[in-house]
Amino acid sequence: MTEPTTGPQGLNVQESLDFLREIVRRDTRSGVYGGRVVTRFPPEPNGFLHIGHAKSICINFGIARDFGGICHLRFDDTNPETEDMKYVESIMRDVRWLGFDWKDKLFFASDYYEQLYDLAVRLIKDAKAYVDSQSDEEIRKARGTITEPGIGSPYRSRPVAENLDLFSRMRAGDFPDGAHVLRAKIDMASRNMKMRDPLLYRIRHATHYRRGDAWCIYPMYDFAHPLSDAIEGITHSICTLEFENNRAIYDWLVDNLFREPRPRQYEFARLNLDYTVMSKRKLLQLVEEKLVSGWDDPRMPTIAGMRRRGYTPEGIRLFASRIGVDKANSRVSMDLLEDAIRDDLNARAPRAMAVLRPLKVTITNWPDDRVEWLQVPSWPRDIGKEGSRKVPLTREVRIERTDFSVDPPADWRRMRPGGEARLMGAYFIRCDEVLRDPSSGKVTELLCSYDPESLGAPAKGERKKTTAIQWVSASHAIPAEVRLYDRLFTVADPENMEEGRSFKEFLAPASMEVVREALVEPALAEPPPGDRFQFVRHGYFIVDEVDSRPGAPVFNRIVGLKDKYRPAGSAVKPADRS
Repeated sequence: MTEPTTGPQGLNVQESLDFLREIVRRDTRSGVYGGRVVTRFPPEPNGFLHIGHAKSICINFGIARDFGGICHLRFDDTNPETEDMKYVESIMRDVRWLGFDWKDKLFFASDYYEQLYDLAVRLIKDAKAYVDSQSDEEIRKARGTITEPGIGSPYRSRPVAENLDLFSRMRAGDFPDGAHVLRAKIDMASRNMKMRDPLLYRIRHATHYRRGDAWCIYPMYDFAHPLSDAIEGITHSICTLEFENNRAIYDWLVDNLFREPRPRQYEFARLNLDYTVMSKRKLLQLVEEKLVSGWDDPRMPTIAGMRRRGYTPEGIRLFASRIGVDKANSRVSMDLLEDAIRDDLNARAPRAMAVLRPLKVTITNWPDDRVEWLQVPSWPRDIGKEGSRKVPLTREVRIERTDFSVDPPADWRRMRPGGEARLMGAYFIRCDEVLRDPSSGKVTELLCSYDPESLGAPAKGERKKTTAIQWVSASHAIPAEVRLYDRLFTVADPENMEEGRSFKEFLAPASMEVVREALVEPALAEPPPGDRFQFVRHGYFIVDEVDSRPGAPVFNRIVGLKDKYRPAGSAVKPADRS
């Protein structure tokens, strides 16, 4: 397909559709579902959503939007031992925050338990399911291998009446956990091991977070998921590639229990992002073992963590659009995510000055009591936005320690002994003298003089080779806590290292640095939580919504500026080379 297309709601569909949208377009044109397009996002409420789920959310809701359909939000809640209402609430919050709305199409698999039980009874009556009384270990051993067929259960030929009685008693609570399971009767010699009489129900005497103690048998995910799709009238069941082998069970169940047209499953490549993990089980380990501060730790790949980190929903959607939809699994560079976030924040975050590692500067020819309020633009010219703020200049200021070098390289463009640099939005100053701590030799203060004719004047001669540096007035600056976040792991793929090593061994020891001596300009004394800024040359920052207080702001670095990635714990260069 190459011609441009417009969706039923007047929304532009990509000129070159991805393979999933091609399938939906084909089905809508053929009329197989009477023109309906119904997708769903079906999370299990056993953890917080992560960036991989964000990709799935964008695909499912995006396809429904592009073709004038609807997307359901359904919780596949079939495991009472791991699910919790707090996860339901967090998932709903995340989906809404990403910019998507399920309207009145909110569903729970647990609402279908009665229907699912009746469908299981139908399979038993049709001699397509049976109660197996083997132990889990016996069932596992009899399943066979990739090269050897499985062995049928000794209970596989139980009479229908006996299976119905046992299944009814399982529901009634007559048996302990593990005494029996319900299995589909398919093919113990199938090349797809998923089809070797898969489990449909198991006994679990556990309280369900929504259904309480009404049930003591629970459907397996592979049973509840496709049948919930069919009950809801889903047309296109879109999931990630790890469920490719499960498609055979999906088809077998809906074919045996529902008439056409029925849902079809299609798989796309899951998101594997460098320097993080995408397993909810492993993310839960990090939280429970307090290796991170919680699900919303800004280093976590969870949507909650990225929201607190300062990522925007628009930036995440831009990232999902850029990586596209593939049929083969691959790894995605963290740089692609960070580039999308930068591109979104560039025109969203006003500029401000912050000094993270202050170095004292005294302007010796500036009067002690003089305060000059300068009007400094909040946006660079290429953004095309108006706006400025007033910044006070006094005799004593603080500059970034890394903006000064005693022995600079040849291409150095900032402060040096005897050299000049412009204070951003202000005057040129010249470093006349360098003061050091007598015992350590560390630079403690620069004595400088300013050029009173340089305010607003274009740089000429040698001054054209310099870079404006950020600064704050010592007497007006606001103390702030700044949290600098780095990548959570030291290796790109911590989930697939050599056998016997835990992913936790590769946690970066310096993935968060807390800077408590930072100073920000007075306009940032009481910034609203959630406001974002670009601190010049430091990157993009957000006012932390949890810990920030009026007069004591806390800023989280969202992402650095477009520089070559600096590994965690490496030195910042250039720096004070004294």
